[in-house]
Amino acid sequence: MHFVDSLPLYVPEQKASGTISLWGHGSFKQDFLGRLVHAWTEGFRRLQPDVQFENKMYGSASAIGALFTGAGNLAILGEEINPAAATAFQRAKGYLPTGVQIATGSLAASFFDYAHVIFVHADNPIGRLTVAQLEAVFGTEHRRGPRNVRTWDGLGLTGEWHGRRIQPYGWKIDEDFGLFFREAVLEGSHRWNVDVKEFVHVTRPDGSLYEHGTQILDALAQDRFGIAISNVRYANAQVKPLPLASRAGGPYYAATEANLIAQEYPLTRIIPAFIDRVPGEPVDPKLREFLRYTLSRGGQRALLTQSDYLPLGADAIREQLERLL
Repeated sequence: MHFVDSLPLYVPEQKASGTISLWGHGSFKQDFLGRLVHAWTEGFRRLQPDVQFENKMYGSASAIGALFTGAGNLAILGEEINPAAATAFQRAKGYLPTGVQIATGSLAASFFDYAHVIFVHADNPIGRLTVAQLEAVFGTEHRRGPRNVRTWDGLGLTGEWHGRRIQPYGWKIDEDFGLFFREAVLEGSHRWNVDVKEFVHVTRPDGSLYEHGTQILDALAQDRFGIAISNVRYANAQVKPLPLASRAGGPYYAATEANLIAQEYPLTRIIPAFIDRVPGEPVDPKLREFLRYTLSRGGQRALLTQSDYLPLGADAIREQLERLL
C-alpha cells in the first residue's frame, strides 16, 4: 500500500461553494462509511471551506433515487450500481448517471465488498478457470462461449472426473452478491444453471449467525464434484481457491490485495460514486473538487485508516480524474 504515499496531493483547481448532499452506503444501525466520509469531508473543508455537507447515508438502495429526484447530488454506493437503479435513473433523466470509482473492494472484510472467489474441493485436480468457463458452468445462455458445461470433462478433467456432474454452490441469485456475479460473469443473463444451490445467512438455535459463505464452503467440503462462489474469509482445509483469467490463455490471477488493487483479478469489486451530469455539460465544481480530493493522496490515505476498503491503483485513479474533466 506504500504507493498511496506517492499519489499526488489534492490541489484545488477551482474555488468551490455550496452544499453537497451525500446519500449511500450506511444505515441507522451501522454507519458503514461514516468514519471515512467524516475524514473526507473534514479534510476537504480545510482546503475548500465554503463547501458544506449533508450526510444522508441511509443505504445504497436509496442513493440513486435521491440523485435523480434531486434530493441528493452525490451517491456513494457500497457496491456496484444495481442495473434496475441505473435503468430508473435513465428513464427519469434521459441519460445514465456518471460513475467515478473511488475505492477497491476488500479482499475479505464483511460490509466492505469482499471479492468473489471460486472454490473447488481440495481433491479436484483443476488448477484454474476462465470467466467464460465460469459462465458455462453457472449460466444457461452460454453468452461467452459455444455451449454450457455440466460435467467435469467439459473443463478438461479425465479419469474418475470424466462424466461426473458439476454441482454449483453460491449466493442467493437475486440478492446483491448474486447480482454482481450475474453482471460480471453471466453478462447480465438472468438464467442461471438450475442446479445452483443457493445459501443465505441463518441464525443458529444459540443465536449465532451461520453466514452464507461458510455454509457454501461447508457444503463444498462434503462434495468432491462441487464448485462454489464464496470468499477466502470462509475457506476451510477441504477446499481450494482457483486463479481466474478474463480470457482464454490467461494471464490467470489469484484473489490477492495486490491483484484487486491492480484490477487484474476478474471478480474484483469496485466502490463507485455517482453524480447527475448532463451529457456535454461540465461537472458541478463542488462535486468535481470533492471527488478529486477522494482520489488524492489524502483521500486514499483516509480510506486506508478509516475503512477496510482497498485503495484504487494509480492507473485507475488517473482514469477517474479524466472522467471528471
